[in-house]
Amino acid sequence: MRLKSKKILLGITGSIAAYKAATLARLLMKEGAEVKVILTPSAAAFITPLSLSTLTQNEAHVDFFDNNTWNNHVELGLWADLFIIAPATANTLAKMANGICDNMLLASYLSAKCPVFFAPAMDLDMWKHPSTQRNITTLLEYGNQLIPVENGLLASGLVGKGRLAEPEHIVEYINNHFGQQSKHLSKTILITAGPTYEKIDPVRFIGNHSSGKMGFAIAQALADIGSKVILVKGPTKLNPPQHPNIQVINVQTALEMYDACQQHYPTCDGAILAAAVADYRPINPADSKIKKTKDSQGLTLELVENPDIAKHLGSLKTNQQINIGFALETSNEAANAHKKVLKKNFDFIVLNSLNDKGAGFNHDTNKVSFIDKNNNIQRFELKTKAAVAQDIIDKLIELFDA
Repeated sequence: MRLKSKKILLGITGSIAAYKAATLARLLMKEGAEVKVILTPSAAAFITPLSLSTLTQNEAHVDFFDNNTWNNHVELGLWADLFIIAPATANTLAKMANGICDNMLLASYLSAKCPVFFAPAMDLDMWKHPSTQRNITTLLEYGNQLIPVENGLLASGLVGKGRLAEPEHIVEYINNHFGQQSKHLSKTILITAGPTYEKIDPVRFIGNHSSGKMGFAIAQALADIGSKVILVKGPTKLNPPQHPNIQVINVQTALEMYDACQQHYPTCDGAILAAAVADYRPINPADSKIKKTKDSQGLTLELVENPDIAKHLGSLKTNQQINIGFALETSNEAANAHKKVLKKNFDFIVLNSLNDKGAGFNHDTNKVSFIDKNNNIQRFELKTKAAVAQDIIDKLIELFDA
């Protein structure tokens, strides 16, 4: 149990999802952690301090003063090995980002010397609002760590992003955090992430649905264990991870990604090619927007093949470098993936299938298999992409140590 004897401070804010905090507390304790709880006054309307005190066998705090006794928020911040705020409402995120301190939870946050994780929960429009996203970016820049919201039915009756991550997933993130502390990899790794957009005209392009989440998760995890990461990022809607060990190179097209990879790869110890690179691009993109005409019978695009970045890097690869590829398949998955391992000189490939629920583009989860040159297959259950990133890094460390 990675959490054995770990001291976890659990902050709960005023969201309907606060009821899940009881399950989270029990799961943390089951993993061997000691748990103390702070609630905001509004959170106490959703779940009682008495319930949480009974579950954790520690007093659950709401106010600075209980029965004429002052609760020392500084001591709680110093006591904890990790502070997790779950659920974290839009209101609390805004206060955290701006240093507002009007309750005991926020005072403890500002006093904490330990890593701070936050797991938001709110309705989808609140989650998407620019102010919320700006506050999250600010918190990440402060060094806090985000546990992403999940997709599903919300309290409003709408369906979309904004659900609190399931307690099991939150525990997985925390376990991974403590597991990383025993790992160290002092290497320079090139990572590609996201899609490429191939220009048709100034307003249209050929692209795909890649979000970059998987590549970003790997970059964050590698940076956390001491690696220098060169992250070549296609045009995604998500912000890349903020870390002093991560150098971000923004590109739009496959040709731009090819040039960036070719430039940086020779100085790297390996590459993880998670980007979904377009195989083809229009041979003659228009300089102005293509207009429809009255007698238009359709539009024919002449395409030319893009350079194969993975294959090219495989041809440059030395015995000291390790290359990892990705394959997203819909049929004959394992056979097609193994062909790519051999063709592109990968040490192993990470296979996922669009036939698996919760895997592929735009999900917070993934279900993968690792396939090496000898066609050895290692299969994994559905996990968060952060947990998949840890599995990839474990395998990478194993190969470097071999």
